[in-house]
Amino acid sequence: MGGRKMEWAGRPSHLRGIPRTCVIMAVGAFAKFVGNFLNSTTVYNAETLIRLVRSRPSGVPLITVSNHMSTLDDPVMWGFKGFPTADAKLARWVLAAEDICFKNSILTYFFRLGKCIPITRGAGIYQEHMNEALERLSDGAWVMPEKAFFGRRLPFPLCNKDIRIIVGEPIEFDLPKLRETAMSMSTDSSFPSMGWPTASPHRHDEAVQRRLYTAISEQIQTVMESLRSFSTKFFRLQR
Repeated sequence: MGGRKMEWAGRPSHLRGIPRTCVIMAVGAFAKFVGNFLNSTTVYNAETLIRLVRSRPSGVPLITVSNHMSTLDDPVMWGFKGFPTADAKLARWVLAAEDICFKNSILTYFFRLGKCIPITRGAGIYQEHMNEALERLSDGAWVMPEKAFFGRRLPFPLCNKDIRIIVGEPIEFDLPKLRETAMSMSTDSSFPSMGWPTASPHRHDEAVQRRLYTAISEQIQTVMESLRSFSTKFFRLQR
């Protein structure tokens, strides 16, 4: 399995990082071409994302989520002006669909160089390569889960469109407080057993893990719904 998924190709030390740099720069150039020449792209609150990508404290991980309309919206969406598209060190790690990006050895090698981690859609959060994503977060990297989408995805980005990207404000989680709350509520048996790991990095049982996961998910959902409502109103005012 390790050879098939080529974890070694995703390491920065692979051939001194030269293949990764070449792939990131090539994809970055493609993103800028699509975003700025084939389409017109406007980004609102871009400085917030750029600051978090470039200047967050050492060891602090970053997770971003977005919706998308086509399979190639990521990485095309990062081609906007001012974004460090060609910097392989700052580029995001993304959880990429195994059935699309890892069909054969050539695709696997390419996407591994592009900092992609294989994920099986619908297999839940506890699957083989999720540990790899957690390791990258522990290193303080930027990780982007496979994104939500509405309707059927197109295989390629559209052309001659007015692309608008709205960047929301960052969410900072008070994990010690969330863990404390989850532990105090873990005696509630309303959550059925789902076979979660019997041990966690903080030695929490399944009930605590589920409470913590639910609390974080609900906070993210609330913010995403607010952002969606804001974007809808904003676009109406721009017309």
